[in-house]
Amino acid sequence: MKVILQKYRENGPRFPMEKRFVFVVFSLVIGVVQSVNAEVPAIFVLGDSTSDVGTNNYLPQSTIKANFPHHGIDFPFAIPTGRFSNGFNTADFLAKLFGFKKSPPPFFSQNVKFSIKIRKFRGINFSSAGCGLLGSTGQTTPLQKNVITMEEQLFQFSTVHNDLLTFKGPLETEKFLSKSLFFISIGSNDIMNNYYSSNPIPKEYFIPKLGLVYEKHLRNLISLGARKFGIVSVPALGCCPSQRIYQANGECLEELNNQARAFFSTMELLLGNLRLEFKDIKYSLGNIVDMTLNVIDNALAFNFKFVKTACCGSGTLNAQGSCSPISDLCSNRNEYLFWDSFHPTQTASKLAAFTLYGGEPRFVSPINFSQLPDA
Repeated sequence: MKVILQKYRENGPRFPMEKRFVFVVFSLVIGVVQSVNAEVPAIFVLGDSTSDVGTNNYLPQSTIKANFPHHGIDFPFAIPTGRFSNGFNTADFLAKLFGFKKSPPPFFSQNVKFSIKIRKFRGINFSSAGCGLLGSTGQTTPLQKNVITMEEQLFQFSTVHNDLLTFKGPLETEKFLSKSLFFISIGSNDIMNNYYSSNPIPKEYFIPKLGLVYEKHLRNLISLGARKFGIVSVPALGCCPSQRIYQANGECLEELNNQARAFFSTMELLLGNLRLEFKDIKYSLGNIVDMTLNVIDNALAFNFKFVKTACCGSGTLNAQGSCSPISDLCSNRNEYLFWDSFHPTQTASKLAAFTLYGGEPRFVSPINFSQLPDA
């Protein structure tokens, strides 16, 4: 098993030829990574619905929730947890790959100070569905708390940082955070909102603007002790079922895919420049655009039969209505790439996590997520 894992780490998955090997060893890798990555003390997750594990459940006024059926139908005991998925999401699978028994809980769900005090603290998930890099993204009105913005997520992390200082002291806190992993998945909602706004900002101005805001957030995290980043870029947005319904023959909306590509290029440049300035930071950047398109182009090789249609929804491509208790629901969920009109199925999330963890440079660079702890 050690030989297999070492081969996988060195070479990464060669899609689509080695995809069966990837799925065969997935469960085996889950069983051995706990000892391999025991040096990771905590995982902190920031972002939007792609990594939210229930934050918006704690926002009474929020209209962006998934704490009802059919969401969670394949989660243990069929519980709708607030994840926009039929089961687990990519953040959950990444935590397992790094040896964690379960994914870090939402910030609002536990007594953070108590868990730090008794030395059982393993991280927090701050992600909030519907949010973006911009403070205005996802908020309906200033008085209605619809999402936890990225800026607010950073403030929440700063309170955790202060608690760590109180109970661990400065030196131990610095060591703890420098070995912890920070996963970030955000940006899709900003791009979509701007694209469909009544007065959209042109791509050549808007994407660099997002890059500047992203840089500000990363600098704030660095100032608070973050050193190891697993960054997930935005997916091929134009290939979501919600966008295909507007295209002839259900094809992808290429303009949105081009914006996703531009965002990835901006992130490449941004992270490279930060690495030159801060010599002790390490990062891994996932190219979700190419990952998504590779799966779509080689669907059958990955055992997906349906890459255009959502599993849960209504109308054309099951994408004209959101997933709800009265939605049409597919029975063969493992054969679908998309759970609803925007989000991947549990099976697709597992594949994404596995690729981020051990993938080749085409999909994740300059190192993959599995290499972050030793970098």
